[in-house]
This record gives sequence, C-alpha cells and structure tokens, in this order.
Amino acid sequence: MTLLVTGGGGFVGRGIVRALVERGERVRVFCRGDYPDLRDLGVELHRGDLADGNAVATAVAGCDGVFHVAARFDLWGRYEDFFQTNVQGTRHVIWACRTHEVRKLVYTSTPSVVHGGDSVDGVNESAPYPERFEAHYPATKAMAEREILATNDEALSTVAIRPHLVWGPGDTSVLPRLVARAKSGRLRMVGQPQPLDTTYIDNAVSAHLLAYDRLSPGSPVAGRAYFITQDEPLPGPQFINDMLDAVGLPPVTRSVSATFARSAAATVESLWKLLRLYSEPPITRYLVSQLSTAHWYDISAARRDLGYQPNVSYAEGMKRLKAWAERTMK
Repeated sequence: MTLLVTGGGGFVGRGIVRALVERGERVRVFCRGDYPDLRDLGVELHRGDLADGNAVATAVAGCDGVFHVAARFDLWGRYEDFFQTNVQGTRHVIWACRTHEVRKLVYTSTPSVVHGGDSVDGVNESAPYPERFEAHYPATKAMAEREILATNDEALSTVAIRPHLVWGPGDTSVLPRLVARAKSGRLRMVGQPQPLDTTYIDNAVSAHLLAYDRLSPGSPVAGRAYFITQDEPLPGPQFINDMLDAVGLPPVTRSVSATFARSAAATVESLWKLLRLYSEPPITRYLVSQLSTAHWYDISAARRDLGYQPNVSYAEGMKRLKAWAERTMK
C-alpha cells in the first residue's frame, strides 16, 4: 500500500506516519515544511499547501488511501484562514481522491464539532452539530466533517475520527501552550472542576489505523464519525496539573469564576476585533468554555465497530510523558 498522510509533520500526523512505516506501508506525507527525520524513515515528502488543489492532487496520485490530518488549529484568527485550510483544503483532498480513484479516506476530526459552549456529558455520536460555535476552528472542522461523511459512497469510503485532547511525548499543541501560560503566570483554573476526557497519542493513532483497516464500501464504519478517548474522565484541573508535573512545573493553585472569565474574554475579544488584531488574545470565550465545562464522551461505538481499546492507560501515558520530558525538555 502507498498511503498519504496530510499534516504528517504534526503531532498526530507524525504518530500515524511512524505507525504505518512500522507495519511496512509505503508512506507519503503532504506538509508545508521539511522534515529530515521523516525522510530518514523512508517517507516521501510532498511540500505544499492545502489551499493549492493541484499540489494536493499531485501528492494523492498513486495512493491507495489517505489520512487527512492537516488542519488549522488556533484559538483566534481570521475566518478566511480557517475556512481556506479546514474546509477548502478538505474539498481539495476529496476532489483529489475522486480524481485518482482512491478507495479510502480517514479524516481527523474533533469532538469540538458538537460543542457549542455548554457541557457535553457522556454523549455519543448521535449528538447534533450546534447551531452556533464560539470559535472558527470548531465551526470549520464541523463543515469539513459533514462534507467528508457526505462524500462516502461505493467508490470512496470515508470515516471521521474524533480524538479528544490528544497528549503525550512529542506534543506540539496542548503541552507547549500549557507550559507557556504557566511560565508567564497567566494560567488559572476556571470555575468548578468538571469531568474531562483526554486521549494519549498512541491510542489516537491506533484508532486511525483501526478505522482504515475496517473501512470499505457498506461496512459499519463507512460514512460515520467516532469519538476517541481514554475512557477515563477526570477533573480538568487534575489533568492540567499532571501535565505540568510531568515537565517539572508547579501546580496551578489560583482560580477565577467562570462568570468572571467569560466576561473578561468577551471584553478582550471586542478589543481585539476593534483593533483588528490577529495575534492570539490572552483569553477567549472558546478557551473559557473548554476550561469550565464538562467534556466526556461515550466511546461504545468505537469499541464495537473499530475494535478500539485505549491500550495505554492515563497513568502509563503520564509516566511516558515524564520520561520523555526528562530526556528532551532540559
């Protein structure tokens, strides 16, 4: 098999690439940067932007399957930029798969596509998309997921994987943001502790490969989305402090009310819009919602249809993260 991974230089994408190489697949990566370590693994790199349909098509040509992982993930920014990458880029991937008769397309989505700002307590995949979103990222990811699932047919089988809050060694998203805020003194707990699901990187990667292997026309997997987690909900503050402890930082002890944080976020957002600032604000309503509401999910469907199991427990994952941090974050 020749398999393409878009965003193969990112955290989840890189994990998928390594897993595919380990099981003997020919792997191709579509990315914006250069990654010599991936070349050393024998991976074929195609550099380009998802906004360039021809570049995407060139990377897809000759592939048997595609893992579409690349996305724009930020708390703030211009809607046009999110749309161009997350929606238009996904359309280019779909078009390229159609053009080159690719049979399987696995899409990396997010549980945020069903989060409109309120708590999500143990919901399954029947949870609807909200009418409104608090940020451009979940809004555009929901649009893209809908198009991916609607594309599913006899010629091209599609599936969407929704891993929640992926973390672990090599984290280039959650951990760096957390560390930066902690070191700057800007990190606070918000509201009362709420249950939170997370996903260790190896488990997220496993879910993608399981979905690919079970994906075929008419299969139970085709045209569906799946929540992926550790299935170990825990208080949000515990996860944050466990992450900080893993990298040798003290716990966060200060907190603010959710009402105060949301009011502050609304004020800051208004100021940023007035001044037409595109840099990330110190606080946003989307971030406040993520920190102050429950986020945990029923993964029964993934267990049933994908054969998914979170084989790396939360405790074991934290041990691995701490060992990695001790080696690399000195």
